[in-house]
Amino acid sequence: MTISQDAFAPLIVVTGATGAQGSSVIKALEESSRPYRIRGITRDPSKPASQTLAKKYNGLELVAVDAQPENKEGILKAFQGAKYVFLMTMSPVFTSRARELEEGKTLIDCAKAANVELTIWSGLEDMSKHSNGKYVHVDHFDAKAEVTEYAKQIGLAFVNVEAAGYMQNYSTFAAPRKQADGTYLLATPAPADSIIALIDTNEDYGLFVRKAIENPGASEIYAYAEEITHANAAKQLSEITGKTVVYMQITEEQYKKGITSAGLSEVAALEFTEMWLAIANYTYYGNKEIKSSLQGLARTPRTFAEFVKATDWSAILN
Repeated sequence: MTISQDAFAPLIVVTGATGAQGSSVIKALEESSRPYRIRGITRDPSKPASQTLAKKYNGLELVAVDAQPENKEGILKAFQGAKYVFLMTMSPVFTSRARELEEGKTLIDCAKAANVELTIWSGLEDMSKHSNGKYVHVDHFDAKAEVTEYAKQIGLAFVNVEAAGYMQNYSTFAAPRKQADGTYLLATPAPADSIIALIDTNEDYGLFVRKAIENPGASEIYAYAEEITHANAAKQLSEITGKTVVYMQITEEQYKKGITSAGLSEVAALEFTEMWLAIANYTYYGNKEIKSSLQGLARTPRTFAEFVKATDWSAILN
């Protein structure tokens, strides 16, 4: 299908249109047999990423909106006429927890003020709550969870579609590191047999947003393809790429040192350390039932093995 230009087709506004989640939402809706008008929000429609997106999806409307709390009027204007909006915020690793919370609440307020029929919000779990206060520094989870609670408090009609860990991380900043002996190492403070939920975000996150729209009913949808142990992820990388990739559980201090040596702050190092430990002890989704989220999708999401096979590792594992 193509994106509809029919004025009677429902309009969905997608924030973060050029990002992994936003572009995946556009992709999934464009693939649907149902007609949608799609308005993508981006800071600068003239940038290469925006132009590439516009060329790829004929009929996509791109509007320049800086989706920040200081621009509430501009956000509200962009939401006018929408039946659906997809909302996401930048991780506090790159801003701050207070800032993400402010951004999230602003977007929620604008969706409410625009009388949007259904909001799809990209939230995450409250790791402070799941760990009974043991892990209280996982800000990029907890800030989103706080926005989710705010949306409930103000009576917004919304579905929380929580993205699992990005498979793309294995080919970017969390890629295996080459060792002196020629092998490649994956290392976190989590045990090798602990499990993480994963998704090929670019390809498949939008499937779950599409499900929220076309198969309504659930208030929470867990956007994941499979749960896999760290050891098994390394094994599959080895078998498919032909390189020797191993997983090692390292100490919290070793992990923090690796994060700070990569240029991130000590605050970020603590956050990522507690994230891995929280996931290892309480699972990515806080021990919730998640398999029902895989039902009613337009197609089956990629497994980790399928993601590895589809990825060019030549410049990553060289």
